Amino acid sequence: MRRDFVTGPVHRFAAIPVAVTAGIVAVVHLTLAAVPRSWLDEDLMLAIGRHHLDIGAVDQPPLTPLLARLADTLAPGSQLVLAVPAVLATTAAVVLTALVARELGGDARAQSLAALGQATSIAAAQFGHWLTPYTLEPALWTAFLWLLLRRHRTGDDRLLLAAGLVAGVAAQTRFQVFALGAALVLALLAVGPRNLLVRRAIWAGAGIALLVAAPTLVWQAAHGWPQLGMATAVAQENTAIYGHPVVVAAHGLAVTGPLTLGLAVSGLLALLRDPQWRPLRYLAVAYLLLFIAVLVSTGRHYYLTPIYPVLGAVGAVALQRRRERRGPRRAWPVVTAGAVLATAGAASSVLLASPAFAAPLATTTAATWSALPDEDRARTALVAVPYVHAALLDAAPPDLGLPAVHGTNRAYGWFPPPPDTSDAMLLVGSPDLFRPYFTSARPLRTVTASTPLGTYGGLVEENTTIWLLEDRTVTWQQMWSELRDLSVIGR
Repeated sequence: MRRDFVTGPVHRFAAIPVAVTAGIVAVVHLTLAAVPRSWLDEDLMLAIGRHHLDIGAVDQPPLTPLLARLADTLAPGSQLVLAVPAVLATTAAVVLTALVARELGGDARAQSLAALGQATSIAAAQFGHWLTPYTLEPALWTAFLWLLLRRHRTGDDRLLLAAGLVAGVAAQTRFQVFALGAALVLALLAVGPRNLLVRRAIWAGAGIALLVAAPTLVWQAAHGWPQLGMATAVAQENTAIYGHPVVVAAHGLAVTGPLTLGLAVSGLLALLRDPQWRPLRYLAVAYLLLFIAVLVSTGRHYYLTPIYPVLGAVGAVALQRRRERRGPRRAWPVVTAGAVLATAGAASSVLLASPAFAAPLATTTAATWSALPDEDRARTALVAVPYVHAALLDAAPPDLGLPAVHGTNRAYGWFPPPPDTSDAMLLVGSPDLFRPYFTSARPLRTVTASTPLGTYGGLVEENTTIWLLEDRTVTWQQMWSELRDLSVIGR
């Protein structure tokens, strides 16, 4: 059988240097995980896992909330245990990047350099211990592409079925893997090898991916595909934060880190210009298609983060081949710069996720809730808007004694509304939306809290008032259907 791509000799896996690199990454992130933190996206995963777990949600497939639920069940309130899946994924991405380099014919030095590239990614250094979907994605995308590249070398179509399984798991983490699949198909049609697309195994793999992703896709269909509305909401949010899509793209490139970015650029140039890399040129075309899509849609700056490990591995092997032709070059200056910036990125995560931003709102809300008479608490629902406040309160330490939080903003608007047995609302946030549905509204307490304006979008310090609204005049279901929305701050 003709093979689409044949590398040079496959070298032994550089187990010791790669293990040392991965081990350092794991230790660093486990250490950071022990530092008290409150990060919006992780709070949302924990909130959904604790109180709202379902086969789908407005903006999140269920895998990450499920992992948060399992961690919180094993060790309630433990940030270290909560971080374990994230740290495992971050560490696995380092090892998988080295395996991709090996699959492409990389020697021990190329494998080690590729692993160092992923290990010194500024983005991974920042969020490698936060349990979020974008923390899990680099390992999943790299595993998917590694299987695809291994199939190129071996011709074993069973690897395409395994790749489909990994893609399905990735889709249960974030739907962006579907964009990767579409970009790969378009790239294969454009530059080949097109014969890969006639293999039955590749379409069987696609079927497996869709089958694994089916539950959350069914949830989306049953709820009117709210995920599609998130694209507009994200674009509006990024425009408010950055002002222009080019700035978003620049941010995405900056947080890859100098070594990662340098290797990725080397990989792209090799794929596009070097004839020996022609069978894999579709990887470069797929990346460029994704880059354009993110730029045009004003997507998140981290949307392309999962593809850089593979481009970096290609770059490391391309540099190896140049080294074999022209002699060795010193790589330590870029490696050192990458390590220094990655260290700064890891340190910055402590500031970005400082619990000092979240603690006042949670403790004040808990004190206000507990101060209500028992008979009033029994008929009162805890509600918070925008969703950042709701997630923060839902993810608060269990010993604060807060009940499950309801809301009308983002994912909370599609969670079940309060039970009919409640006719009052303890509201954290502005009462303007809710006043028409109650006959009484009075402020109880005011607290100064910092509200995150999206991921990496900075903090807005503002006074948040806690209100008690009583004697509702319509059903909760009607109220929620009229008020739910996807905007970043709520209407």
